[in-house]
Amino acid sequence: MEHEDLLKRIDAYLEDNWDAMVGDIETLVRIPSFQEDDKKADGAPFGPGPKEALTAALKLAADMGFKPHDAEGYIGFADFPGASETQIGIIGHMDVVPAGPGWTFEPYAVTRKDGYLMGRGTLDDKGPSVVALHAMKFWKDLQDAGETPQFPYTVRFLFGANEESGMADVAYYHEHYEDPAFLFTPDAEFPVCYGEKGGYDGTITSKAIPAGQRTIAEFEGGAATNAVPGIAHAVVKADVASLPAAECLTITDAGEGLARIEAAGKGAHASTPDEGINAIGLIVDYLLANDLCSADERAFLELDQKLLNHTDGSGIGIKSEDEYFGPLTVIGGTIKLDGERFMQTLDSRFPTSITAAEITEHLRQLTDEIGADFENTLLMEPFLVKPDSPVIQALLNAYNEATGEDAKPFTMGGGTYAREFKSGASFGPEKPWEKNPEWVGMMHGPDEGVSEELLKQSFRIYALTLDKLMALDLK
Repeated sequence: MEHEDLLKRIDAYLEDNWDAMVGDIETLVRIPSFQEDDKKADGAPFGPGPKEALTAALKLAADMGFKPHDAEGYIGFADFPGASETQIGIIGHMDVVPAGPGWTFEPYAVTRKDGYLMGRGTLDDKGPSVVALHAMKFWKDLQDAGETPQFPYTVRFLFGANEESGMADVAYYHEHYEDPAFLFTPDAEFPVCYGEKGGYDGTITSKAIPAGQRTIAEFEGGAATNAVPGIAHAVVKADVASLPAAECLTITDAGEGLARIEAAGKGAHASTPDEGINAIGLIVDYLLANDLCSADERAFLELDQKLLNHTDGSGIGIKSEDEYFGPLTVIGGTIKLDGERFMQTLDSRFPTSITAAEITEHLRQLTDEIGADFENTLLMEPFLVKPDSPVIQALLNAYNEATGEDAKPFTMGGGTYAREFKSGASFGPEKPWEKNPEWVGMMHGPDEGVSEELLKQSFRIYALTLDKLMALDLK
């Protein structure tokens, strides 16, 4: 089929089926599909919500003429058979995070307003999954009408049910099925992400410091290891009147010779630490500058300062970068005083120029010097498909043809389904450079929403992508 004719067919499908796509999105959004471990059962390992959403998605695929398969509630898939068993995969997820407070729209319904679809999952990831599934149906309709030949490869659409809470869905899939030759997920940003940094979490635990040998009575900050903490507080043995004021800190009397120090930083994702101000670091700097610590506490705080004040890893000897991912990042996410020990968690996103073993070695050398301990608590190796590879170029070319742009592929510090497969990429639909109205929220937050035009453009891109991937030698 000639390229211009193909573009006209794609737009005609959109015109004829857009309201149906919105209806399919609403079918999924109506289901509060967040994980509930206390309600899990056979066939519903993540609780009733993810199971119901998975069942609904598979029914959508069946109604389109694809044969659905439910893999014991962990994950599902629907195949569009090609001339060979070699597969191109698309994976989206049917689970969501809970709605949470702060909504002005009904979270578990689709509200259409001024060209936007509002509701939990409209952006992450039910809306993008529906338009990608319809891109499969677009090609099936053409083949059923005899207007195009059978694809050389089978397209398998995978419906995940546990992306938000650990990706046990994909772990199950790997135990029972072979990976597609290549796979993309519509669960990130355009134009195309060809690599994801390694993920490394750890915990620094101080030596035991009895209460009688401590100046610090309390220290707590942060809510998650993988986020720059925006708030933190400490309680120290000190006369509040003798303590100097400091920017971003509030110092109040905590009674009985104690002072409370509260820090207001700026939260950010661990993959973009330069966008945040670490509240734990603000307090550590203040405690050290004003000698609000014993000798053992100082040793721990000085090590913590090296971590917190250098998000490129230079403070703890792990600074590194490569040509694909750029520089390593590291942040301190949470701190607490647990009994007699301080515990500081860290999150690093690392490139291919350093190994996890090297990170661990550097940190253990530092903790050994002060009698502290270090434990690596999470590890994901860097994931990379070379940017000049045919599969990445196929996705990029489809994007540029559909948008008229001359965009370039990129890497990121976050993680998606793509890294869980032998060859994959995250591929839209977000365009962070395009600003939404203030009343449109982001994924995981209240009033999550997505532009209808963005989803329509995504459909065009995914339909073109399937055509381009079928022209490659993937066997």
